[in-house]
Amino acid sequence: MSEPISRVVLVTGGNRGIGLACAKAFVAAGHRVAVTCRGEAPIEVSEAGILAVPCDVTDTEQVDAAFTAIEEQLGPVEILVANAGITRDGLVLRMSDDDFIDVLDANLTGAFRVCRRAVRRMIKGRWGRIVLVSSVAGRVGQTGQANYSASKAGLVGLGRSLAKEFASRNVTVNVVAPGPILTDMLAALPDDQQANYAEAVPLGRLGEVSEVAAAVTFLASEDASYVTGAVLPVDGGLFMG
Repeated sequence: MSEPISRVVLVTGGNRGIGLACAKAFVAAGHRVAVTCRGEAPIEVSEAGILAVPCDVTDTEQVDAAFTAIEEQLGPVEILVANAGITRDGLVLRMSDDDFIDVLDANLTGAFRVCRRAVRRMIKGRWGRIVLVSSVAGRVGQTGQANYSASKAGLVGLGRSLAKEFASRNVTVNVVAPGPILTDMLAALPDDQQANYAEAVPLGRLGEVSEVAAAVTFLASEDASYVTGAVLPVDGGLFMG
């Protein structure tokens, strides 16, 4: 059996939660991993052997600078996980234009920016993996999250369009759609609210970040070479469609 190939991986927004879990899983698989973050990266990022690069995905120049830094230190990005995103929740009648536009810019247009930058080298190397991190909210909608749900639904259309566009160059593009996952943000909610989320899930519990990371690393692997344009739910059966 041949040895696994060590790839260069970039996880945007990889300084915490699902992004950090994905980055650590790729390190454990023997890959060279970088993450982007808008603020200072936590110490566990460097301790895990992960390269942290400052980048706001809403800024095209910062995206280009981040990729350039990674290329100089690790090599061309071969696996991209577009995970960076924000929330600005609120009911539509109280939601400002900026609240709607800013979330789409970070979550959807930001993913477009990093994909556009990454795929240049993937096409040249005739190998690449792109995984977009969407959400169950993008499939079923969510009260108070019209902006977030729209941005996450948009990732499905973006991912499938890119999958068709790059398939002939051996670059696959897939989408992971997590359900309620036990991140720091969710853990900060009252116990009864967490219990309500868990009760809505057929499996009867909240998901772990490691379970999302396992799905992401599979889609980025050699074993998933015949999978592209897929939307893989990691939601405990919350959305069966």
